[in-house]
Amino acid sequence: MKILFIGDIVGKLGRDIVKEMIPIYVKKYGIDFVIANGENASHGKGLTRSNYDELIDAGVDAITLGNHYKNKIEITHYIDEVDRLVRPLNLVEDFPGVGSIVFDVEGVSIRVTNILGQAFMHDQVQVPYFSLLSLLENPDEEKADIHIVDYHAEATGEKQGFAYALDGLVSAVLCTHTHVQTNDAKILPNGTGFISDVGMCGFKDGVLGFEKDSVIKKTVFNENSRFEIPDEGLRQFNAVVIDVDPKSGLTTEIFPINYIEK
Repeated sequence: MKILFIGDIVGKLGRDIVKEMIPIYVKKYGIDFVIANGENASHGKGLTRSNYDELIDAGVDAITLGNHYKNKIEITHYIDEVDRLVRPLNLVEDFPGVGSIVFDVEGVSIRVTNILGQAFMHDQVQVPYFSLLSLLENPDEEKADIHIVDYHAEATGEKQGFAYALDGLVSAVLCTHTHVQTNDAKILPNGTGFISDVGMCGFKDGVLGFEKDSVIKKTVFNENSRFEIPDEGLRQFNAVVIDVDPKSGLTTEIFPINYIEK
């Protein structure tokens, strides 16, 4: 079972390149299921209903979120009405939606789970590892053939440790949030696919998909500056392709995609 996992989609430029690239890579690699992180899809923070529909119409089968899960307040009104949106599993606050969904793909069940990390993150969350372990050990939860975890976290070491702790228990731990694709896509010793960060889709000549000067003002000079996203410019598309054996539930191949417009 071949799965395309798309890194953080940032704004309109990100949405546009995702719509263009999905049919190309689905055909090229024989993709069966498409997952995308959409927490930055609506002008860099959050996900509106219209942008959710736009990505689903483009061929995304499941959308995961992250620390900006509630930045667009309308999500509380529509998240329980849609069936392909996965918010973080380990939230402390009572929030609508679910953190894990099982999809049926031609008789193969694929579970998609979204989890927030703790290091350098501001959200109050339950411990990621034990939150996921509770899901895996819950007898009332459907046992899926394949289990893909989007671990949305800041620290590379935290991501690596989380993945090794779950090696062999889930099909893949594919990490998001830092928007910079890492050079460590691999299969762990017990068969779990892993990458520290899938990367992002959006404006390529900025910082993390945002216009660079607005980021510099805030992060370098500590000014009260808002991150801005340009309406036009060259774009990039980051993703990974994984091949999972439905019988074992383990990854047999993983490789990154790093397409950059010139």
